[in-house]
Amino acid sequence: MREADIILTPVPQAHGQVKHRPALVLREMPRYHDLLVCGISTQLQQYVDGFDERIVATDADFAASGLVADSILRLGFLAVVPRQ
Repeated sequence: MREADIILTPVPQAHGQVKHRPALVLREMPRYHDLLVCGISTQLQQYVDGFDERIVATDADFAASGLVADSILRLGFLAVVPRQ
């Protein structure tokens, strides 16, 4: 896994439950090599204008992303997950 890869990983949700979610790898963390990721959601109503980033099927690189629906990068939804 490298920066800018989209992965499927267990991510803690706001209510404490852990779910497998797509996430964008932002950075490998020093020392233990865990990954800082940004959650991706198809819940487009959660989009925060001027903050989040939309990923839509008409984007030139959408097919390469591996996503199957229009989505948003939720920049307020960051997590550190183990590399494995």
